[in-house]
Amino acid sequence: MTDASSPTPAPADRTRSALGQAFVGLSGTGRAVVALLVLLALVVGTAVGATLVARPDAATPSDGSVEAGFARDMQAHHAQAVELAVLVRDRSDDETLRAIALDILTIQQQQIGQMAAWLRLWGLPAASPDGPMAWMGGETGHAHAADADGAGGLSTMPGWVQAADMAALRDADGTAAERLFLSLMIDHHVGGVEMARYAAEHARHPEVTRLAQGIVDSQSREQVVLQDLLDARGGPLTG
Repeated sequence: MTDASSPTPAPADRTRSALGQAFVGLSGTGRAVVALLVLLALVVGTAVGATLVARPDAATPSDGSVEAGFARDMQAHHAQAVELAVLVRDRSDDETLRAIALDILTIQQQQIGQMAAWLRLWGLPAASPDGPMAWMGGETGHAHAADADGAGGLSTMPGWVQAADMAALRDADGTAAERLFLSLMIDHHVGGVEMARYAAEHARHPEVTRLAQGIVDSQSREQVVLQDLLDARGGPLTG
């Protein structure tokens, strides 16, 4: 559903974090909601993160570590999921779907705060000098994705929803919006699981691997629920 005629985005500012790049791309309403949620998440996440990181059995990750890359890029990935959830809640009257969307945005904004707190407590910058996705390594096909397009690599993150599809969701309503949201969120979860599984298998900090594995488990289960809801509505939109 992407638009091949969409203009090429301007080169990304490498000094801006992946979360910051994602935030710039949000709609006005989405930006305001996500900003509020992230602010609340930072308050909660800092307390949680401080408790988790201040443990003598875990070495402080380096700037180029899997832990740092995961914490940076999953924040951006989660922020887009939050916007998707906000958009569908504004466009659907289905209470089940609205409840699922609320659960997604609540959990993921809390995790954004937790990961931001990790970076601060590790004394690491929010942005990586290598750009998004370099931490996953060449074997994943996403390494150094920041060099692949003008969007700073965000658009090549696994499961990242492209601008044309986000615009289509903003323009949709009712069942059409629900079907589009479900299709996009399923793919988004597939990508999130890919990122989290890599972190769970390659990171060494126990709290990072614990969160990463939790994301793998929860989003894998959610994919089944989302697919059932999509099937009940006739499947993905066509044309």
